[in-house]
Amino acid sequence: MKEVEGRRVCQEFSAGYYGLCAVGGMLSAGTTHLAITPLDVLKVNMQVNPIKYSGISSGFSILWREQGPSSLWRGWSGKLFGYGVQGGFKFGLYEYFKKFYSDLLEGHSRSSIYFLSSASAQVFADVALCPFEAVKVRVQAQPYYAKGLADGFPKLYYSEGLSGFYRGLFPLWGRNLPFSMIMFSTFEHSVNFIYQNIIQRRKEDCSRTQQLGVTCLAGYTAGAFGTFVSNPADNIVSSLYNKKADNVLQAVKKIGFGNLFIRSLPVRITIVGPLVTLQWFFYDTIKVLSGLVLIK
Repeated sequence: MKEVEGRRVCQEFSAGYYGLCAVGGMLSAGTTHLAITPLDVLKVNMQVNPIKYSGISSGFSILWREQGPSSLWRGWSGKLFGYGVQGGFKFGLYEYFKKFYSDLLEGHSRSSIYFLSSASAQVFADVALCPFEAVKVRVQAQPYYAKGLADGFPKLYYSEGLSGFYRGLFPLWGRNLPFSMIMFSTFEHSVNFIYQNIIQRRKEDCSRTQQLGVTCLAGYTAGAFGTFVSNPADNIVSSLYNKKADNVLQAVKKIGFGNLFIRSLPVRITIVGPLVTLQWFFYDTIKVLSGLVLIK
């Protein structure tokens, strides 16, 4: 493992290594999701009430005019803590499973390793995220439901029980599993393509600035591809959490098959592209500063 400034924080593939990866994922995911809370509030309302919130600029104007500027930050605690926890599981376990499947499936294609690793990590990450997401979506789409996690968690538990926190787990898997598989795989292949065909130098021969530049370009590409694939499930999740439908099939019928792919897609691309780019940038930066080396 490459040393940074002459110091090695921990051995590669040790418990400490995966722990630092998890911390990096937690910090990068939590902070970036917090930053785009206003866009997320608008996205959820566009999904739940598409007639009223029909566009990005008009949607922001309606929220600001009717509910005040503070409405744009509803659900911020769910974004920070929920997606922080999810990011820790997602990135930390992805590094673990990538090593595990690389050893187990030696000789198989790298794409299969990336798909299996990201899917395995995302299963656990979404179980951790689901209770936070259940409260967050309700807070964002129902102005008087709760102020945040502190009063939202007990209210949801008393009204719907433990099952209320996991009502959207399967749709959440349906949204995040394909997104994660496409995102990680696209990122890994994009990084390799950029170094081999554009820069035409090994990563180790590039400066830290160049490496992080490659990370940003590959991250945005990965986010754009993953957004389109996961958009149908994202609409279903919002519909279920806000009781616009009782099950997945009913949600699909009410939304319409075509609308599953296009409803809120522009705002999601606006959110997810920069979000994934910043996540990878912060994640790689944290690993560089910690003395770790990304395995590409």
